[in-house]
Amino acid sequence: MTSRLPSANGVRRVFSSALSLTARLAACATAMVLVTATTALAAPAPATAGPELVIEDNDFLGPGGSDQLSTIPLLANPHVRVLGFTVVTGDGWENAESAHLRRLLEIMGRTDVPVADGAVYPLINTRAEMKLHEQQYGSIPWKGAWGALGSIDGAPDIQPAIPAMKEGAPHLAPVAQSAAQFLIEQVHAHPHEVTIVAAGPLTNLALAIRQDPTFAETAKQLVFMGGMLDTSMMSITGNADFASDFNMIFDPEAAHITLTAPWKKITVVGSVSNDLMLSKQYLAQLTAKKTPLTDYIGKYYDPLPMWDEMTTAIAADPTLVTSAVDARMDIDTSRGPHYGHAFVVPDSLAPHDSPIRTMHIVRSIDADRFRDTFARQAQADLPVQGH
Repeated sequence: MTSRLPSANGVRRVFSSALSLTARLAACATAMVLVTATTALAAPAPATAGPELVIEDNDFLGPGGSDQLSTIPLLANPHVRVLGFTVVTGDGWENAESAHLRRLLEIMGRTDVPVADGAVYPLINTRAEMKLHEQQYGSIPWKGAWGALGSIDGAPDIQPAIPAMKEGAPHLAPVAQSAAQFLIEQVHAHPHEVTIVAAGPLTNLALAIRQDPTFAETAKQLVFMGGMLDTSMMSITGNADFASDFNMIFDPEAAHITLTAPWKKITVVGSVSNDLMLSKQYLAQLTAKKTPLTDYIGKYYDPLPMWDEMTTAIAADPTLVTSAVDARMDIDTSRGPHYGHAFVVPDSLAPHDSPIRTMHIVRSIDADRFRDTFARQAQADLPVQGH
């Protein structure tokens, strides 16, 4: 907002030639009041500010689980308008993920939000390449569409048909556009206003960047789940399954393309997302109130860290972050034991004219407020937001 009220200096100059010293002092006081009022008017109150525009790109494995439940902090926040969801193969195959997401939106009563189907395969990586990597450098704990927690040997190379769905097949259809096309069109329809939240492999975003080199700089920012650091020690001292940076490992080249694009800001929700579990005790709190959504959460409960829920919650409310560090980060795309692993470097060690960008890496959040807010949101009716 641009103020048309006079500044303190302007008021002082106008009044000083015509008023006595006493009058001038009174005028200065009046001017200060005017400037204070102007400042208050220039800062819009959160209650009247427009909604944050968001697109979530994810590998929506379902039913239930962190991928699907990540929709709650966005859809339940009255200050967020979800322009759509875009789907990418990762934890599961894209066609099944899309169907599970669309069915959840029906259960939530949010069929007003469009879903765009996206990349079925990584840019370069394949099941055969991942199998070879395991043979050379050891097992990858979670392989997503290529075997989940089991063996990669029996996983298909080509996306299979959607199996029977426990929660029932959706009636809601995806939009006609591909995910990359949807992302590009929405960002240009709302230049510098759209936050992209990515909680799966970054293939759709890389395709959007390659199709439209202005895509990243036209968005407001990127918030993504991945880029886990210190995972080698975490796999020894903690849970090896939870220390696997799968979103980066599944499509390292897409991650590199995306994270070196000219975003105005990139927020990384990596290692911190392992810190909070959807425990049985917390599940009991969520399901204490019976609604179609809480019934869904309870029925398809999976005791996992709240990886993606935390990511979307931070995108919706950045004040949840209690500590973070800014550092240059990228993904290793060399074929070796660290293929797909994140690394950070200080400015002094970054190569000259390096594409490695500085990112805002979240280190801790207000866990109690996150859990309390998520519980309220999960139990609330999710209003249809106007367009």
